[in-house]
Amino acid sequence: MRDLGVGFGYLVKGQKWVAKHGRWFGFGLLPGLVTLVLYVGALVGLGYGADDLAAWATPFADDWTSPWLDVLRGTLTALVFVFGLFLAVITFTAVTLLVGQPFYESLSEAVDRGEGGEVPESGLPLWRELWISARDSLRILLRVAFYGILLFACGFIPVVGQTVVPVVGFCVSGFFLTEELTSVALQRRGVEFKERLSLLRGRRTAVLGFGVPLTLAFLVPFVAVFLMPGAVAGATLMARDLRGETSDEDRGEDRGDASPENPRRDGNLPPSGGDQGVYHLPH
Repeated sequence: MRDLGVGFGYLVKGQKWVAKHGRWFGFGLLPGLVTLVLYVGALVGLGYGADDLAAWATPFADDWTSPWLDVLRGTLTALVFVFGLFLAVITFTAVTLLVGQPFYESLSEAVDRGEGGEVPESGLPLWRELWISARDSLRILLRVAFYGILLFACGFIPVVGQTVVPVVGFCVSGFFLTEELTSVALQRRGVEFKERLSLLRGRRTAVLGFGVPLTLAFLVPFVAVFLMPGAVAGATLMARDLRGETSDEDRGEDRGDASPENPRRDGNLPPSGGDQGVYHLPH
């Protein structure tokens, strides 16, 4: 449970960061607004066409009597729309990050700069960064589609399909949503896709604490747009700790600042666990 709190803490810290830096908040809203218009239109179209799709996919049930025909197609219509929302949550972030690559990279750099120390830069031209982001987003989408189809099929299992499957779906969405968001900071650090997944799997509970609440919030219309800047900021803070990077405050403790609150300064109390002031996500 503590790990879940750590992950959620990054999400809160990110929102607080952009609240204190209003210029960056407004800067980070622009890509989300553009993407939101596109997705609202797509979901409205799906809502109107889901029942027709269900009827097209079940011609064998045309001669069924009520209520079995209505139950089958009503359930299938609901699952189609839920599957659409499932994909929308993941792809919204991917598309928004792709559209707003220069915006969110600048925001992530500002967070790094505020934490002190080096501000990593990829050194790649913009077109190359966009290509890498698009390629990695496609890899995520393929994985999400695989899990989505599997969960969609499991949705027909009585009871389990209406209870366990939605919970697992939100966890899957939360994990990959976090991967997309942390990729902004980790890509600048030269961390490849497979290594990013390995880092996140090593902190899976904290990742879910960050990603699942955000996934649930993204289901509320317009909320995703306003949370995106803070989500990128929070994901950058998480990426720093995943990589074991220190902030100015951490380095101040390591140097032993002359303060009654810092008992380490006289060397009597060594850093606990040998971390030397670097705060890591708990295992």
